[in-house]
Amino acid sequence: MLQSLHVHNFALIEDAEVEFSDGFNIFTGETGAGKSILIDAFSIVLGGRASSDFVRSGTDAFWVQAVFSSSNTRISELLREQGIENEDSLFLKRRVTAAGKSQSSINGIQVPLSVLKRFASLLADIHGQHENQMLLHPSAPRIFTDAFGGADGQHTVARYGDAFRRYVSAKEKLHSLEEQGNQRERLMDRLSWEVQEIGDAGIRIGEEAALKEEAKLLQNSGKIMDALNRAYAGLDEENGALTRLAEIREQIGQALRYDPNLQSAYEGIDSAWIAADDACSQIQEYVESRNYDQGRMTEVQERLDLLYRLQRKYGNGEEAVLEYLEKAKEQYALLQDLDNRINAAQKELTAITGELSRAADALTALRKKNGKKLCAEVKKHIRDLAMPDGTFSIVFTETKDFTAEGKDRMEFLFSANAGEPPQLLSKVASGGELSRMALALKTVLTGVNSVDTMVFDEIDTGVGGVTAQKMAEKLALISKEGQVLCITHLAQIAAFADRHIRILKETEGGRTSTRLSVLDHDGKVQELVRMTAGEHMTKAAAANAEVLLDAAEAFKKARGIIGGCK
Repeated sequence: MLQSLHVHNFALIEDAEVEFSDGFNIFTGETGAGKSILIDAFSIVLGGRASSDFVRSGTDAFWVQAVFSSSNTRISELLREQGIENEDSLFLKRRVTAAGKSQSSINGIQVPLSVLKRFASLLADIHGQHENQMLLHPSAPRIFTDAFGGADGQHTVARYGDAFRRYVSAKEKLHSLEEQGNQRERLMDRLSWEVQEIGDAGIRIGEEAALKEEAKLLQNSGKIMDALNRAYAGLDEENGALTRLAEIREQIGQALRYDPNLQSAYEGIDSAWIAADDACSQIQEYVESRNYDQGRMTEVQERLDLLYRLQRKYGNGEEAVLEYLEKAKEQYALLQDLDNRINAAQKELTAITGELSRAADALTALRKKNGKKLCAEVKKHIRDLAMPDGTFSIVFTETKDFTAEGKDRMEFLFSANAGEPPQLLSKVASGGELSRMALALKTVLTGVNSVDTMVFDEIDTGVGGVTAQKMAEKLALISKEGQVLCITHLAQIAAFADRHIRILKETEGGRTSTRLSVLDHDGKVQELVRMTAGEHMTKAAAANAEVLLDAAEAFKKARGIIGGCK
């Protein structure tokens, strides 16, 4: 049950907090006072679409907090799943900044919006003004019938959905294989050529890097040989570096005879001469052994060009090209066995189609059974709602192909008057009749829907008089089973409130704001007078309001609705 709602800097609401009772909670107020704004705020804290346009002008963010009692076992399981502590109450909060950033939290722990929505789906059901029109949507009969089916219906729908997904996958697999079959010869020719082209190339891992290094040497061979020849001459020519080092070694050797402290210097020069002599031999060997053939340069470049072309076609790098080769071989082998694979896929599709057909038949049979029960229950309620001769049914036709929802095309048929044949609901129902139909369906689904709080935003659109009285009684009966929040413009409905909240728009200091107040008995009388007689507060109007309140109280006592829901 919803215990309280706190709204801060949301549209016209600067700061408002209101507590709710079990049973029937009513919101009333002048048009434009902010009643629907409050429902918008409640919808947002339940994970609905949030816009920064709702941020009150002059502020940087709005937030909405809803507090629920959390005795629901599924809520407790979800709290454990999310690692959130289970408290006596469940705190849902949503904050949206003027920049459009949104934050959601549960019991003070920040959570993704998707998690907030999972909790909300177990807590409340909002029937907004647009949902009457939802009855006219082609999917409405299926949605309501499946919901009425409860757990058994959900299981049957899920079983069909699983079969349908496998059916779609099997169809796509067969279609792909058949497409390959239509192009098999062309594909096999292409793959055969690719396998031969890559295979003939004889690619070796690391070859490209080695060839690039060799090409670098070949391209600079002239510079290399010229430099080495000059270096060799500088070492070995007359009066070259070797000769000079030998002379220096000799001079230091003579001095060493007289001063042993020169031993280290002598050894250094001696080592330098040995190293230079060794380097001279290596340079001579390198120059004599190397034969930079420009024909080899042509071979290396042609090989690199081949590797480049193959990599452009089959993948970046030698590993990628060789990997493509293996896949091409596998695809070629699969194409050779394509007929067998097509036959196997056809058999698989046939088997799955049979399974899907049986699942669809079972779903249709269950929907017809549940649809008949649903319509029978709805007829009882619409007759209570000032349509004593109303009829309501669902007509089934079979779709040509399987769909994600089954093979059922379902349509609501409706007649409000005796002697009039049932016709499509979308063609004959007035706005008031749609409102009553929506309430009848919600009433029937109350026993199936596990949420404790139901919200009705102006469900009384298009009704009045006796019909409004009947609608009020129906809402009161729903509140016996669970908490009801209702926005209304009708005094007949407002009179049934267990908790009556008036919404008032005020202007102070040049700013307009919305204020909420819980009405006592006298406040209820004054509000009912306003709703029926406007600003004319006469004794007759007040007496009429008292009559409405007394009649509502008597009805609730007779139906055991005292003090709200059981």
